[in-house]
Amino acid sequence: MAGIEFTYVLLGALAIALVVAAFTDLRSRQIGNRLNAGIALAAPLWWWASGVSLWPGVVWQVGFAALVFAICCVLFAIRQMGGGDVKLLTALALWIPPLPFLKLVVIMAIVGGVLTVLFGAAHIIRRRKDRIAIPYGVAIAIAALWVLGTEPLGQMPAVSGML
Repeated sequence: MAGIEFTYVLLGALAIALVVAAFTDLRSRQIGNRLNAGIALAAPLWWWASGVSLWPGVVWQVGFAALVFAICCVLFAIRQMGGGDVKLLTALALWIPPLPFLKLVVIMAIVGGVLTVLFGAAHIIRRRKDRIAIPYGVAIAIAALWVLGTEPLGQMPAVSGML
């Protein structure tokens, strides 16, 4: 288990990565694979720094991330979610335990709804006929930052978040 400072460094790096994801999605409607891979590959450092045990903690967290990935793949297949969004949510599921992740999903839905209304209104004002592209990475990032700022993730092993 690492010091509390290292835990904060990891959370800070994740926060920066989320801001980058939001801005790149807003600008180009894409979230880079390298960014998502970096978030996912830093998760084992997070587990170590926050004292998550290999069994059952890490195993549960990886299983939860696999479940999130499967659900998001279905949404991707029916064209309700972009590929970058699928990868970002899956990478975040490696960091955030299930109950705080559920909070993330609820906040993401609310922020996503607001974004949809705003982008829809702009689309109508511009009299565009093409399909609206909502930068949902913005909603994911805002929700994840909210959860990171309000949940004591550094003191909470993955399994305790399920209870």
